[in-house]
Order: sequence, then structure tokens, then C-alpha cells
Amino acid sequence: MARITASVYTSHVPAIGAALDLGKSDEPYWQPVFKGYEFSKQWMKDNQPDVIFLVYNDHATAFSLDMIPTFAIGTAAEFAIADEGWGPRPVPKVIGHPALASHIAQSVIQQDFDLTIVNKMDVDHGLTVPLSLMCGVKDPVKDAWPCPVIPFAVNVVQYPVPSGQRCFNLGKAIAKAVESFDEDLNVHIWGTGGMSHQLQGPRAGLINKEFDNAFLDQLIANPADAAAIPHIDYVREAGSEGIELVMWLIARGAMKDIANNTVSARARHRFYHVPASNTAVGHLILENT
Repeated sequence: MARITASVYTSHVPAIGAALDLGKSDEPYWQPVFKGYEFSKQWMKDNQPDVIFLVYNDHATAFSLDMIPTFAIGTAAEFAIADEGWGPRPVPKVIGHPALASHIAQSVIQQDFDLTIVNKMDVDHGLTVPLSLMCGVKDPVKDAWPCPVIPFAVNVVQYPVPSGQRCFNLGKAIAKAVESFDEDLNVHIWGTGGMSHQLQGPRAGLINKEFDNAFLDQLIANPADAAAIPHIDYVREAGSEGIELVMWLIARGAMKDIANNTVSARARHRFYHVPASNTAVGHLILENT
């Protein structure tokens, strides 16, 4: 049987990808950011999954304002790297896992969650930056990502967006779906985006360290309270783009301790740093016990 063994949480700041791609990771401004992922890259090598289920948000690449699915699962065999206006990142294409993705879609829809099934889409920095942070710099021709990836796009751009509770419950359904897949697979689920930031308006550049670290505390030790945070609190405390943190709740809801009504996931690594571009960088690795 397939199983989820760990969850990874990380910001997906586009400037991080640019810093990697342009060879700026050793510059004084960026050194503290990438130092926070040194443990994670080694952990990834030591705990390599068979599949990554990666929750992210699309940035007007695969979807436009013409059509915005709340939850979309990529079921293709591969996904091209998006051109977001300045050219696609120089990273390998993403190989999918159609069998598991289709099974998850079937199971989750039967659990009364409506998913959009996407058989062809490009993936942008929301998905590729986390892969680069966890897996290191990869040559787009000579290298490959360490395992297949199932992209799972969540609308946190155009209101109405899903609640944290809805995302948390969806994570439970995804875990149940994975566990019913009849193949011995080690699956990681990643929640990306955030942390506190706002890109426009009078509060552009907002960063709330207190809120961010309290959210990390809750995610580890009291995820039910994190799931109950209302939209207005994200907007008020974490900025308009802070709503991306609901995607972390999908990954947290998929951990084994949630299904068992306990709080026992093991925190292997935690990192928080300001600044990185116009936001804070948050990162967490949890393992099932």
C-alpha cells in the first residue's frame, strides 16, 4: 500500500529561483536563506520519496481569470516549465505520476471534494522553487528531479478562496486516497506558499514575524486551531498574499497523526528568515511517527 511518510512546508518566493538561476546564492543577502535549506537537501537525499504530491498556487500561467479552479490536480505524464514573462526557469521538466494522480482524483471526488482534472498544464515558480530548494540546482538537460511529482494547484489568487478548514479536511481525504492505492509507494506531501506578505496597496511589503511563527507553532502542535483561522485574520495579520498559508494545511491534514486524532508528527527541521525579496521565508519538515 502507498503511504505518506512526511510533509514539507516552504515559501516559494520567485526571487529565490532567480537567485539560484543567476548564481547569486553565495551573495551576503541570499546566504542566510539558502543556509536554512542545507539540512533539508541532505534530509531529502536520505529520505527520498517515490512520489511528491506538491500543493502550490498557479500564478496566471496554467489558469487565467477566464477560468479558475479551486482545486486542480495534474494527471499528465509530464509538465513543461512555464514561461512567466521572462522565460522559463532553467530546470528539468517535471515528470508526473498519472496512475497515482488519477487514483487520488477518483478517491477524493468520491469523498465529496470537487477537483478539476488537468491532463495538460505548465508549472511555474510556485512548484519549481520548492523543488530547487529541497533538491538543489539541476541542469535542465543533464539532470532530472529525484522522483515524479503530482502538481496540485489551489486558487488563493481570486476570491472566493477555500477556507483553511476546507483545505485541512481535503488533506485528510488525500491521505485516505494515497493509502488505498495498491502499490508500495513512499509519498511526500508538500504545502507551499506564504508566509506573511503583501504585494500591493498601502501595506505592500508587510511582514508579520509574530503571526508567522505562531502559525508554525500551531501547525506542529495544534493544527486544528491553525485550520480554524478565518480568512480575515490572514488578510489582517499576514497580508493579502498571506492567504497562501491555507495550502500548508492540506499537507498537515494528510499526516497520520491527524487521522489518528493525535498530534504526534515529528518536527525534523524548522527555519524562518526575513527578508527574502519582499517577504519572509518559512520552512518546516514533519515526519510521521
